Amino acid sequence: MSLDLSTPLQFLKGVGPRKAADLKRAGLATVEDLFYRLPFRYEDRSRMQPIVSLRPGARAAVLGEIKSAKLSITRRRGFKIFNAVIGDTSGAIRCTWMNQAFLVDVLQPHLSVVIFGDVKLDSSGLHFLNPEYEVVSDDLTGVHTGRIVPFYEKTGVVTPNMQRKLVRHALNELPAQIPDMLPEEMRGRLQLVPRRAALEESHFPPNDALLETLNAFRTPSQRRLIFEEFFLFQIGHAWRRHAAGTELKAFVPKVDDRIRAAAAKILPFKLTAGQRQAIKEIVDDMQRPQPMHRLLQGDVGAGKTIVALLAALVAMENGLQVAFMAPTEILAGQHFGTIAKLLSQSRFRVDLLTGSTPGLQKHTLHSHIERGTTNLIVGTHALVQESIKFHKLGLVVIDEQHRFGVAQRGALRAKGLRPDVLLMTATPIPRTLALTDYSELDVSKITDLPPGRTPVKTWVKPESRRDEIYQTVREELDRGRQAYIIYPLVEGSEKIDLKSATEMADHLQAEIFPAYRIALLHGRMKSDAKERVMHAFAAGQIQILVSTTVVEVGVDVPNASIMIVEHAERFGLSQLHQLRGRVGRGQFESHCFLMYQAPWTDDARERLKALAATNDGFAIAEKDLELRGPGDFFGTRQSGLPKLRTGDLVRDREIMEDAHREARRVVDEGGLAGDLLQFIQQQWEQQFGLIEVG
Repeated sequence: MSLDLSTPLQFLKGVGPRKAADLKRAGLATVEDLFYRLPFRYEDRSRMQPIVSLRPGARAAVLGEIKSAKLSITRRRGFKIFNAVIGDTSGAIRCTWMNQAFLVDVLQPHLSVVIFGDVKLDSSGLHFLNPEYEVVSDDLTGVHTGRIVPFYEKTGVVTPNMQRKLVRHALNELPAQIPDMLPEEMRGRLQLVPRRAALEESHFPPNDALLETLNAFRTPSQRRLIFEEFFLFQIGHAWRRHAAGTELKAFVPKVDDRIRAAAAKILPFKLTAGQRQAIKEIVDDMQRPQPMHRLLQGDVGAGKTIVALLAALVAMENGLQVAFMAPTEILAGQHFGTIAKLLSQSRFRVDLLTGSTPGLQKHTLHSHIERGTTNLIVGTHALVQESIKFHKLGLVVIDEQHRFGVAQRGALRAKGLRPDVLLMTATPIPRTLALTDYSELDVSKITDLPPGRTPVKTWVKPESRRDEIYQTVREELDRGRQAYIIYPLVEGSEKIDLKSATEMADHLQAEIFPAYRIALLHGRMKSDAKERVMHAFAAGQIQILVSTTVVEVGVDVPNASIMIVEHAERFGLSQLHQLRGRVGRGQFESHCFLMYQAPWTDDARERLKALAATNDGFAIAEKDLELRGPGDFFGTRQSGLPKLRTGDLVRDREIMEDAHREARRVVDEGGLAGDLLQFIQQQWEQQFGLIEVG
């Protein structure tokens, strides 16, 4: 029978109900699923060796005739050994298979066979133990041997050998011409291998293919299939972006000299080139009739807040309201303080709304927001509650946006009349992930730091250097500076030998730094207690803040010039970079000591070495992606990452960039129709596992 790509696997020869169920559990339901689950490595079994040349410990393939075959029954109940002697013109070798009695019906004398495996040596001489085998015909076009052989990951009871056979059989039954969703013009321009040939050669490459290139997934056929998958993923995002662009905002802001003068009046310092470029891109977007969807990336301390505030000013000068959402009450409070101070001489009212805002005050705030007397509201996820109604919401700013679910972001956007949306993050996002999770967004980056900032000096030190590090801390404190000491846990755990913040705060105060005032900050404290500690630290009443990673985001104390991270080997690279960003925010030279405890892993060594080598958050993010992989980059959150069959987001970065560019080109030139459009509308979300994201 002739197959097509949509044929269910149970109709493939050799697939019974059990195998079909096993394959389905692994996500393989159709012939297409089978073809797009590429081998994870390849092995060259094309070069046959004369038996006489075999040496112990080698992995070898031999072609010979079965001279004799015998099944032996052992004393162990039910345990049988099958022995065969294979000979060629140069000699003979014994092959032994444990507990595979069925081979007596498969490997019979006088058959030609290829044997592949490790050559062993025992008291009776050289032999193969449990080798792979294939009975061959005269043309030697085997599936398991005599060629470059694909290896697949085991799926339930479906072994790599079975999968090889299934793929070979399916390819034999596949027509010479199969449909291709990639536009013809693009296939020609990019010189892409035809789809049918790409499938054949990715599974069963010709014997002259370079093994190194195959195992790096860089042959033209492999690249074609990876590009195809990435393109289909990107075309869905490009289409959604284009469709969103057909919606129009209820209010389109305008910028004139009066607004420019108002902006200049609130600026506390001269903008950097990076900030100027970002604000230009954002304000240009705001003046378009379509709603803005932009991501503003900038390292810790790059001045994203002032850029967002200038965008907010444009909206407010046009009579629109602004909602500014932050992930924690500490951060919301800090943004409120900064914004209220900068706008104190303006005519605009700024309010703060969080979960801990008292009931009566909350009720009053709700009515101010609904009447429009509040121009800018800063808050936590409390802003997305149903009870809040906006008068004329025109701009939504979401800080550290990856800490919010997509639903929360969408709920806030839905409160306006298709408002502009600006997402901000101080976690630099590697370009590949920006092209998956944020592919529908336009991206602005601030890559420079405000004037007067000096890069933080970072040191990787073992526990044994603790005393000299403490001495450096004392010297900084005596100069009037302040310090952070960061721990991974709040309370001691018997299971993990880590110093807990609670115990260590007491120890440091009593025995190490008795002359200085120490306070403790951690995530389990009540909001008002956290606020009191932070305000006291910011006001200089506390010299050392012992904290967990709760300080990772949003605590701004320019006088803090030194940080110790305990058990730094336990932290992720991006998290360490975020923590380090708490120092070096003033004009003083700053230091970050990463203290590790032996033994530490190679990965930990790589992470700490990478952090000490650079202060560039974007370079660190790329390294972090390389070390951890995309699934862990945002911790447990993977909502925007596609479910990929052929591509790898780290290995295939540049292919994803090509696919992104081509997808936008196709959509912008209006070339979306037929099967491609139908795929986006009907299968796109399901294929890439993005149903919950929409």
